[in-house]
Amino acid sequence: MKLEKLGEKTYCIKGRTNIGIYKSSENEVYIIDTGIDKDTGIKILKIIKENNWKVKGIINTHSHADHIGGNKVIQDRENCLVLAHGIEKAVIENPQIEASFLYGASPIDDICNKFVVAPESKALEIDDYEIEGLKHFLLKGHSFEMIGIKTSDDVYFLGDALIGEEMINKHQLFYIFDVGEYLKTLAFLETLEGRFFVVSHAEVMQDIKNLININRKKVEEICEVVCDICKEKRTFEEILQTIFERYHLYMNINQYYLIGTVVKAYLSYVIKLKKVTFTFENNKMFYEIVN
Repeated sequence: MKLEKLGEKTYCIKGRTNIGIYKSSENEVYIIDTGIDKDTGIKILKIIKENNWKVKGIINTHSHADHIGGNKVIQDRENCLVLAHGIEKAVIENPQIEASFLYGASPIDDICNKFVVAPESKALEIDDYEIEGLKHFLLKGHSFEMIGIKTSDDVYFLGDALIGEEMINKHQLFYIFDVGEYLKTLAFLETLEGRFFVVSHAEVMQDIKNLININRKKVEEICEVVCDICKEKRTFEEILQTIFERYHLYMNINQYYLIGTVVKAYLSYVIKLKKVTFTFENNKMFYEIVN
């Protein structure tokens, strides 16, 4: 993990999940997201100590495990605030919600791993706090109520509002909770002007317009693929299997539920657009295109 200075007060710790650092005073900092697990949190603290900083607080863009996994160890050792918004705050405090959401009931143990369920930490509503030099704004679509952060150095931390091109090429389907809101967020991102843009799983960028287009085209492509699959009546399991085969994906327990949720998000979107409908026959639910 490498610390990179992006402005007078703004830094990024580059890693599998990029971490933001904002100096709110000469020796106090806010951390933006904390990575996947306790080990990542300890590595962040090591960098903090090397620079003689003290952690004032943590700001989580959203509640997915790879963004909050280091919260607990940092909060326990630094006695600092954790700030998040709305439903994201609730999941940070009750991370088992994430596994229950993916599973649709009390989850099986197999999906209650660090990639889905992070250690719980105590969080506060960010709307109740004003931090000089920082502004937050909604970036819906990827998760329930994800936020982005703008610093006084005109640096934007965008969480998973955009997915890096390398990750898209590797995984094809990336996590989206609400496709319609995600597309609205992409349109909003096109209006932003800043010095640097930090997305969680890509290189730091000065211009995000090309990446916005890449994300939008992939979303539109998957919508077309879902509609194409539904030219014949299909059950959800058949749709999911066909998508895995079409994109050469490998199914395991995590992928089944993660990608399954994404496919449901796309089905919900194309149903709202009245491109696909559903019927029940012989106690089975089928999806098919609207003729």
